Amino acid sequence: MKRILFLAAALFAGQTWAADLLSIYREAQVQDSTYAGAKAQYVGAQEKLPQARALLLPNINFNAGTNYNILDTQFNNPAFVSAQRDFYDYNYGIKLNQPLYRPQNDAAYEQAKVQVKQAETQLAAATQELMTRVAQGYFDVLLARANLSTVLSQKTAVARQLEQAKRNFIVGTATITDSRDAQARYDLIVAQQLVGENEVEVKTRGLEQIVGKPVGRLAGLRSPVSLSPPAPADMGAWVEQAYQSSLLVAIAQQSVEIAAQEIKKADAGHYPTLDAVGSLGAIYAQSSNLGLGSDAKALVVGVQLNVPLYQGGGISSRVREAVAGQEQARQALESARRAVAQQTRQAYLGVTSGLGQIKALRQAVDSTKLQLESTKLGQEVGVRTQVDVLNAEQQLSIAARNLAQAVYNTIVNQLKLKAAVGKLAEADLIDVNRLLKEDAQ
Repeated sequence: MKRILFLAAALFAGQTWAADLLSIYREAQVQDSTYAGAKAQYVGAQEKLPQARALLLPNINFNAGTNYNILDTQFNNPAFVSAQRDFYDYNYGIKLNQPLYRPQNDAAYEQAKVQVKQAETQLAAATQELMTRVAQGYFDVLLARANLSTVLSQKTAVARQLEQAKRNFIVGTATITDSRDAQARYDLIVAQQLVGENEVEVKTRGLEQIVGKPVGRLAGLRSPVSLSPPAPADMGAWVEQAYQSSLLVAIAQQSVEIAAQEIKKADAGHYPTLDAVGSLGAIYAQSSNLGLGSDAKALVVGVQLNVPLYQGGGISSRVREAVAGQEQARQALESARRAVAQQTRQAYLGVTSGLGQIKALRQAVDSTKLQLESTKLGQEVGVRTQVDVLNAEQQLSIAARNLAQAVYNTIVNQLKLKAAVGKLAEADLIDVNRLLKEDAQ
């Protein structure tokens, strides 16, 4: 009985672990390659705004050059002397172009502002996604280890049953069938142990993939664990909130706004452009076709108008392409709304049904404890066998494992529910982390 009770407690509390959920998450923030990629994407997207702003600012260029000239000049008028000359000329200058009216540049600037905002939303979504991945991976490992502990407990019980069956067969109080029965059960539990060990390995490696290094031992949950139901207790209200604040919906909505600015950029190709232009330059030549050198400086200031008359239909084609892109973005927005609504409903039902399962399974654990005690008492008075006791012990370990699984799943669904409505924060992980037990049991 003490061994079974220890197992039931260990499924929740664990031993003295080296890492908890919060420390794993902090490590993942630094080591997870997916999240690192999202941060790099965010940093790169921030540059779209200064790039678009540059289209509205003056464009200034300096140029300089030198040329070697060979002139062979023949004059028909005898008053001028024909000759061949070779000489160098030198030039330098500064040119300025200031857009005055370029609607496509204005649209590009407005589009860049939305793109930067979208990048911020995408990084926030990546942060929430990292939280749920870490939590899912963390509790997957705990569940796999709980499953293996249950199997090992069953293996111990079945091994005792097999040993007893063999002894009884030798002394003649049991048949060969009883012994073969026990052997078959033992062989089956050995196979389950191999599956459980493999599952622990797979889930552990999955968590290590996120943090980029071995995770070692993990803190288990305290027992008992008190979990709160969703507030408000209305699935429709949660879905409506998801429509309003979901980060995935926000990203899709921003894509629609970006597509709208793309239409403006394309359509601006039909409009004229007006630029202020200016140049300051100088040219020095050692000679010329007249044999005279020159040293000239020039300052030019003006405006330049460009009116598109015919571009081969390319502008209209780009407008149609942008309109189709906006429709695609709108359909993606609708898909995002539907997906978020489904995720919200699924997480909400996962929490509410999980809380119900926890309540029922706690009752089941209490009932199996009483059953085990009654079975042991029955064995003492001769109405129950050792096999009955072993079966009762197995039922208790399975009930404890199922309770742990329900608790793990409910916690993860609570986090997913908040992520679905865009409200998941590190404070929520801290709250979950308080449920973990650090001391050895």
